[in-house]
Amino acid sequence: LHFHSMAASRVLCLLALTLSLFAVIYTVSGHNITQILSESPEYSSFNSYLSQTKLNDEINSRTTITILVLNNDAMSSLAGKHPLSVVKTALSLLVLLDYYDPLKLHKISQGTTLTTTLYQTTGRAAGNLGFVNVTDLKGGKVGFGSAAPGSKLDSNYTKSVKQIPYNISVLEINAPIIAPGILTAPAPSNNMTELLEKAGCKIFASMLLSSGVVKTYESTVEKGLTVFAPSDEGFKAESAPDLTKLTQAEVVSLLEYHALAEYKPKGSLKINKNVISTLATNGAGKYDLTTSTSGDEVILHTGVGPSRVADTVVDETPLVVFKVDKVLLPIELFGKSPSPAPEPVSTPTPTPSAKKEPSPVAASPPAPPVDEPSEEAPSDSPTSSENIRAKNAAFHVNTHAYFTAMVTLAATSLFL
Repeated sequence: LHFHSMAASRVLCLLALTLSLFAVIYTVSGHNITQILSESPEYSSFNSYLSQTKLNDEINSRTTITILVLNNDAMSSLAGKHPLSVVKTALSLLVLLDYYDPLKLHKISQGTTLTTTLYQTTGRAAGNLGFVNVTDLKGGKVGFGSAAPGSKLDSNYTKSVKQIPYNISVLEINAPIIAPGILTAPAPSNNMTELLEKAGCKIFASMLLSSGVVKTYESTVEKGLTVFAPSDEGFKAESAPDLTKLTQAEVVSLLEYHALAEYKPKGSLKINKNVISTLATNGAGKYDLTTSTSGDEVILHTGVGPSRVADTVVDETPLVVFKVDKVLLPIELFGKSPSPAPEPVSTPTPTPSAKKEPSPVAASPPAPPVDEPSEEAPSDSPTSSENIRAKNAAFHVNTHAYFTAMVTLAATSLFL
C-alpha cells in the first residue's frame, strides 16, 4: 500500500507540473485583439478602427493590458466625425497598461485609482491627460473618466467581454473617455523638412530637398508613409560612409531606402516578422530591411549594420516619422559587412577555448549584425527575429509531444 501511495503521489506531482507548464504556455503565447473582437459583431466598428490606426499591433505587442471597448452605437460619436489621427488618440485612452477584470474593478484600493493608458506613452499627453480615473461607484457600478482636473466619470463599465488572466482583459464601457482638447487637436504639419529640422535631422532634410526626394515622400503620405530619419550625429559618426562618392542616382536610392510606402508605427515594428520593402525596393529582395527588438527598443537591420529607432518625431495616422541613430546602409550600395577573419593558430597545442571552436566557412553567410555596446543598452545584443521565430516554433511544436510524454510517464509510474 505504501508503495502504491508513493506511485500515486508521483503521478499527482507530474500532472501538476504538466498543468503548470501549460498555464505558462497559455500566458506567454500572446493574444490577438483583432481575433478576439471579431467573435462579437457588435464591436466591428471599434475593431476596424484599431486596425486602421495600427493600435491593434501595439496592443498585441504588450502583455498585462486592458482594452475598454465600445459597441457600434457608442463608436458612432467618433467614427467618421474626426480625422483618423484624432480617433487614434481617443482610442489610445481606452487601452490601460494594467490588468483589470470585473473582480479587480470592485476591489480597487480606497475605491478609486489613476491608471496609465497607451496615450501616455506617446509623449504628447500633457499633465494627467495620459491617465484614466477608475472609480468603484455605489450600486455596483464602475466609472471611468479622464484624470485631468475637473473631468467627470462619463463612462461606465457595462460587461466583461474576454479575459486571458493577467495577460489581457477586454471590458465594455458605454461611452468613450474624452480628455480635454483631444477632439480639437490641430492638424499635423505637412511640411516634411520643417518636421525633420526641428527633430535634429537637418542634414537628412537638406539632402531630401536638394535631391528632390522630398516630393516622393509627400506624394506618398496620403496612402501611408513611414520615415526613418538619421540624426545629424548619425551622419557625422566615424562609422558613417563618405556619401560624396555616391552618384546622384545612388543618393536618391539611399534616401528612398529610409522610407516605407505604408503607415508602420512602433507597435507594428515591434511585432514585425517579415522582410520590409522600402521606397527604394525594385524587385524581390532588393533594398529591404528586417527588424528585431531589445526590450521596448526596435532595431533596424540592413545587412551592413544595425540602427536603433531612437525617438518618434511624429505619429499622426497615416504618417509616422522616426529618428534613428545611424544612417541606414543598404547592401546594394555598400556591400555586406565583412565577416571576422579566423584567428591564426600560434602553437600546435590546442587551448581549452579553441578546442571546440568551429572554423569559419567561406561559403557561409555573414553573422547577423549586433549592436555596439553603450552605457544605456544591455551587454547582450538583440536576438534576431529569425532566431526568435525558430525558437517559438520549436517550442509550440514540441508542446503536444511533451504533454504526451508526461502523461505516458505518469501512467507508467502508477503501475511501478
